[in-house]
Amino acid sequence: MNRRSALTFALVLAAGATAPLYAQAPEAAASSEIAKWSIITAGFALAFAAGLGALAQGRGVSAAAEAIARNPGAAGDIRGSLILGLVLIESLVIYVLLISLILFFLYPFGGAPA
Repeated sequence: MNRRSALTFALVLAAGATAPLYAQAPEAAASSEIAKWSIITAGFALAFAAGLGALAQGRGVSAAAEAIARNPGAAGDIRGSLILGLVLIESLVIYVLLISLILFFLYPFGGAPA
């Protein structure tokens, strides 16, 4: 076993040995921390989903417009595929919105607020 592997093993072993020290926190502090981090996570998830969904929709519309410009005879088929693609992209963003709203307005993990 080389020196790097031994050091990695020792660090993992030390981290595993100290993990029980941080396993439980006081109930009030833990619930407020969970609520805070669930709101932060929901906000970031919604921001990423909306931003990347908008980029994907823009690229899809751009590609469809270019395809229709190259082959105007296939405009109907291209339009149908474009609308289906846009609906699927938007549904993913709506799912993230739904999960974010659940994290915003429902108390985390079904417990009652302290």
